[in-house]
Amino acid sequence: MALSKVIVVGAGIAGLSLARALHHRGFAVEVFDQGPIPNPLSSSFDEHRITRHTYGPLEGYTRLMPDAFRAYDGLWQDLGISHYLPTGIAYVRRLEDDWYATTARDLDAFGIDHRELTEAEIAARLPMVRLGGIHRVVEVGGAGLLFSQRIVTDLAAWLRLVGVVLHEHSPVEAIDLEHGRVVVAGKTHAADQVVVAAGAWVTKLLPEVAPAVTPSRQTVLFLDPPEALRAAWASAPILIEDGEHLSYTLPPRGGTRLKIGDHHFSLRGDPDDDRAATAEDADPVIAAAAAAFAGFERYRIVETKTCFYTVTDDESFFVQPLGAVGWVVSACSGHGFKLAPLIANGVADAIAGHRDPAGIAAWAAGRETS
Repeated sequence: MALSKVIVVGAGIAGLSLARALHHRGFAVEVFDQGPIPNPLSSSFDEHRITRHTYGPLEGYTRLMPDAFRAYDGLWQDLGISHYLPTGIAYVRRLEDDWYATTARDLDAFGIDHRELTEAEIAARLPMVRLGGIHRVVEVGGAGLLFSQRIVTDLAAWLRLVGVVLHEHSPVEAIDLEHGRVVVAGKTHAADQVVVAAGAWVTKLLPEVAPAVTPSRQTVLFLDPPEALRAAWASAPILIEDGEHLSYTLPPRGGTRLKIGDHHFSLRGDPDDDRAATAEDADPVIAAAAAAFAGFERYRIVETKTCFYTVTDDESFFVQPLGAVGWVVSACSGHGFKLAPLIANGVADAIAGHRDPAGIAAWAAGRETS
């Protein structure tokens, strides 16, 4: 007999996307979160996130990205609005390697435009970039900004509209993945399946997954650029800097602020810790910004923000069946938002009996495409 009810624990982009995918497959769905929905403490509650087709050495995820873009197209249809802005992306490479040859092959296979900029073009089009020490700059299409806070806000509203039950301020105290039960405020709630998509709190709810995923305290800076560069930033692409520091910069477009973060996992902290940023949090990102931007001393730091997400050793997603009637979906390592609707579709298909659960685990980890 077909399953009828699924409980989802966690209301970030993973949990909300799962609720939507399960609803589309005919399940009754209830979502539990410890805070408001959407929850400002979740890593999903941010101004903007990057989506792109290029994934460098993580070739399994490169192959998933066309489907990930299509999955978001389906979400826009449900919401009645698109929260995606195509901006393109510029890769500032300060290392001599074969990255471009590998990336060009993948982009050509997808039909995505790409080209190397000349020194004159870099200076004219990217005046914010520090010119010294550049090996090459590659401009790539098929990339842009996902306005993440707007997405989770509208997705939560859509779920309420279609009858998905969202339990706010309902921290889960215990989970039984053998019998499909969760305990909230001393009350037991039962379902045919339970999916735990609790972000950085997953190891608190399921200590058995701690060897596979580690909560990591991460930091970004929101910046006010110098007046002379405001026009350039207003039309700038996403910037990915790879040199002494590996950083990513999201331009202030579509009503958002200029943001920079570094792709370095702290692998420390507790998601319930004080989120106020310290020098230990901020200094590595400031160093990355100084390495990436010309005249960084002219920028004003508007906000230093910390968040938490889970990380695996190889930056793959940890998505697996657990227990007799449970799943754990820890799809992050800093690149989960762009793939969340696609991963949710795969897990929902497995729960509905349309795909092999073991195959979904390998697919979500970027090891297989089907």
